[in-house]
Amino acid sequence: MSDRVPGVMAPQRYRHLLATAAREFAGHGFEQASLNAVIRACGMSKSSFYHYFGSKEALFDRVVEEASAALARDLAAPVPETLAGADFWNRVEAFMAGALAASAKQAWYADLGRIFYLPDLSAERSAALRRVLAGVEDWLGRVLAAGRSCGAVRDDLPASLQAELVMALLQAMDRWSLVHMPEFDAAALPGLVQRQFAVLRRLLSPDAG
Repeated sequence: MSDRVPGVMAPQRYRHLLATAAREFAGHGFEQASLNAVIRACGMSKSSFYHYFGSKEALFDRVVEEASAALARDLAAPVPETLAGADFWNRVEAFMAGALAASAKQAWYADLGRIFYLPDLSAERSAALRRVLAGVEDWLGRVLAAGRSCGAVRDDLPASLQAELVMALLQAMDRWSLVHMPEFDAAALPGLVQRQFAVLRRLLSPDAG
């Protein structure tokens, strides 16, 4: 998480506040999330909270921005254009396996995932969600373009349609994983990720017909 904090709040206190808020939003949704509960859990006064954040919306956006930035650093996603080549699928599979390990580094990453699927908050209401989703969609589109350029990804569909299909599939896998991952022991998770990767490859490989 970034050490840049609003005002003069100590970095450790700032991290605790954002992690607590992420848990509250993920567990109760945006509308039902309680600022009072967050403030109490962090040992803050309301006046102190509003000195740093002007609203629940501002706190929510900061949670999304900081958690997404921290996850991006841990993921270390490759530059899409560098994936083009004979080892395209091997590198994509390695990234997916690495993403599983990175997602377990900080507890609030699971809360971030749940936040993205809150039923009471769409990207239209949150500038931070819009920015993060736009960044993910741009990166994914460039990955697919790299795969198409080297023949690893089928090109019999319009690129924009293909990108939407893949994004929908990845989101479905992500939503399912957030709910069901606790049912799997750590030793079983890599195999699950491999099977999810196999589904993705079958969708995109030119050999799939």
